[in-house]
Amino acid sequence: MDRPAHLDRCDDDGRAWLERAVALVEADARRSADTHLLVYPLPPEWGVQLYLKDESTHPTGSLKHRLARSLFLHALCSGWICRGSTVVEASSGSTAVSEAYFARMLGLPFVAVMPATTSPEKIALIEFHGGRCHLVADPGTVYDEARRIAAETGGHYLDQFTHAERATDWRGNNNIAESVFEQLAAEEHPVPEWVVVGAGTGGTSATIGRYLRYRRLPTRLAVVDPEGSAFFPGWRDGDPAAVGRPSRIEGIGRPRVEPSFVPTIVDRMFCVPDAASLAAMRHLERATGRRAGGSTGTNLWGAFQLVAELVAAGRTGSVVTLLCDGGERYADTYYSDDWIAAQGMDLAPHTAVLEHFAATGAWS
Repeated sequence: MDRPAHLDRCDDDGRAWLERAVALVEADARRSADTHLLVYPLPPEWGVQLYLKDESTHPTGSLKHRLARSLFLHALCSGWICRGSTVVEASSGSTAVSEAYFARMLGLPFVAVMPATTSPEKIALIEFHGGRCHLVADPGTVYDEARRIAAETGGHYLDQFTHAERATDWRGNNNIAESVFEQLAAEEHPVPEWVVVGAGTGGTSATIGRYLRYRRLPTRLAVVDPEGSAFFPGWRDGDPAAVGRPSRIEGIGRPRVEPSFVPTIVDRMFCVPDAASLAAMRHLERATGRRAGGSTGTNLWGAFQLVAELVAAGRTGSVVTLLCDGGERYADTYYSDDWIAAQGMDLAPHTAVLEHFAATGAWS
């Protein structure tokens, strides 16, 4: 029998559900408006401004809210998520918190596959938003375990590590880069010398780096990476197969170079000791009264060095980095002296470097 030359797979009910789902996600973006661009207090005589894009003010409390929204829109409009789909993600915490929020908004079950070391605060937040946490002892198995659960449930694995760099429109459309430059427009130095970000999926650095080139801006992109992560040696050696170890700085640093990391748009990288990240995180609280997570400390460790270079060169300008999430999620870890001691970390030498920088503008 001849095979039919025509096949109709129209699904009016499914298309109607999709339209409602996209409208709900887009409405969240309109309600969220934008996040604040904060001025970090530096001595005015330095002639350098440091700005923090405060992503902790999103509805789910972190930078990952943007990523989760983009991933859901990408999957919805690609036909991968439909009514009743189980949504699955491999995540160290914050992305899963935000994805659980969007899954509940759409009435979909959500499963987060995470390392067993994920903070209890983040697990509680995922469960608060209706998600289920599936913990694994070996962080390197989260990818395959997420694929397995998605296959068994007939659901969809969002796979932030592959899709982050393509789910966000880097040309504009209210991405984080466009937002930063619009907010800087009336500042003394509206085109920053540097933007400093960490790498978790690589999606944020990809979005910002591409935007800088697309808009023909002279701003350079610096990526900070926690000790032991694969991104820095992979970038340094030009080796996409580089391996590392799981990061103690939640949200950034990976044991492998993730597919969404685009090394060719990165101008500079810093490998940051974990103790330095946490010292900088605590320094932020002393300087501003704001508690942030460890990845913000990693960002600041790199940003402070770039500010010091401008000061040493007698140059004026600005540097922008991200306040990724709030510190309340880390009360029992990064803000616990007992936890710091149990990890074998000594913050004192790094704290001394930060205090010297704050007093003199010099980095040593």
